Amino acid sequence: MSTTNTSRSSIQSTPDNQWVLASNNKGKLAEFKRLFAEADLDVTIIPQGQLDIEDAIEDGLSFVENAIIKARHASRISGLPAIADDSGLCVPALGNAPGIYSARYAGEHGNDGKNNIKLIADLQPIRTEHANKPIKGLFVCVLAMVRHADDPLPIIAQGLWQGEILETAHGDGGFGYDPLFWLPELQASAASLSAADKNSISHRGQAIQRLLAQLPL
Repeated sequence: MSTTNTSRSSIQSTPDNQWVLASNNKGKLAEFKRLFAEADLDVTIIPQGQLDIEDAIEDGLSFVENAIIKARHASRISGLPAIADDSGLCVPALGNAPGIYSARYAGEHGNDGKNNIKLIADLQPIRTEHANKPIKGLFVCVLAMVRHADDPLPIIAQGLWQGEILETAHGDGGFGYDPLFWLPELQASAASLSAADKNSISHRGQAIQRLLAQLPL
């Protein structure tokens, strides 16, 4: 998860130029690995699991709060700068649920199958009442970077990806709610896109590009 480009070599966060990625989510880590490999950084990105850092307690009330909590947690334990992601699916028809509870919407953290089943069930009354009307959804990703655990000025970047919520799963790639996230302009679900295509337009891909744009040259 490292790159060797030198055009950003002036970013000397630590003598070894190492940043911690505050996530233990395998799906997110795979996407971040590809995205950071494409980025113009002279930095080694270390998943927090390699440093035996457990997940932080996410007790914020927003994506921004939770991203900062996770970044500070990883930075405090590692002594390194840290980047954290907090992301999820917001459905306006459900008051923006699952929102920050996306990973544990059905009560069990990280059970994609149960989360998708609950989302389909929760949307069924709305579909019945508004037949043939697409249900909008929004994937959200907020990235927070702290240079040290008590950094008073975290770098914040947000990506939003708009689509529609399907009644049944479509595609066998991706993770989370990807099989239910339909992109009308592509006539495809997020789960049916290639990794490269998904990264080029996804909420996470957008957020990383906006984060990189804020880093000092």
